[in-house]
Amino acid sequence: MRITSKGQVTIPQPIRERLGLFRNTQVEFELDGDSVRIRRVRDTPGRGEQLVASLRGRGTVQLSTDDILALTRPD
Repeated sequence: MRITSKGQVTIPQPIRERLGLFRNTQVEFELDGDSVRIRRVRDTPGRGEQLVASLRGRGTVQLSTDDILALTRPD
């Protein structure tokens, strides 16, 4: 594997999936002698929390829970 001119390297997909390193995951690097460790930062919100945060406040219809349930139930 090669490092690009921008200092980037691609982490193989099986490793990303196993460690939960998905798009926009925060990572940190740690020197260990002449090696480097990469690990996911645990203090950041997970994918689900990020999704909910990005959708929060986007609703424009003012319906109550009862109104929504009435729309989803057959007559």
